Amino acid sequence: MSTDTVIIGCCGANLASLAFALQRLGCDAPISEDPERVRRASHVILPGVGAADDAMSRLERAGFSELVPTLTQPVLGICLGMQLLFAASAEDDARCLGIIPERVSALPHAPGLPVPHMGWNQLEIGAETTLLRNVASGDYAYFVHSYAAPVGSYTRATADYGVQFSSVVEQDNFFGTQFHPERSSALGAVLLANFLGL
Repeated sequence: MSTDTVIIGCCGANLASLAFALQRLGCDAPISEDPERVRRASHVILPGVGAADDAMSRLERAGFSELVPTLTQPVLGICLGMQLLFAASAEDDARCLGIIPERVSALPHAPGLPVPHMGWNQLEIGAETTLLRNVASGDYAYFVHSYAAPVGSYTRATADYGVQFSSVVEQDNFFGTQFHPERSSALGAVLLANFLGL
């Protein structure tokens, strides 16, 4: 698939597996920490692993905290990268990118539901989005997270883990998945292909 897709490299530990998942779709996406390279890309992916405050500090040091909200091409946040699209996170009371004006909260502890939420869970599609074309409610995706975004007008799919939370979001040209598409088998490949086709 011929796109000039760039992966922002300063917040992810899953970068190689994401790059390989894109390669399987015919997309060789470089990993970059150069804001100007990202600004020129046709598609941008913001993966994230770790803590929100630390990730925001790394984005700020690299010059991305001001750049990312101004991007007009399709942008996909993955896992913590999706959470960073929000205004704030309860994790370390972090200020995030502010693209979606809501706050990410900790998943509640409940009997039989250990935190972090780790493993396969079903999606419930609530609103139409190109990102989920050929994905159905009840399909499984792979999650690893301790914090989750609330459900709002930006929510395109949810999942349930003691509480219902946003598993796919869309706000203008910004998209996000709480799950890891690069680890979500056929569903993940379909979603990444849909993103590259935007």
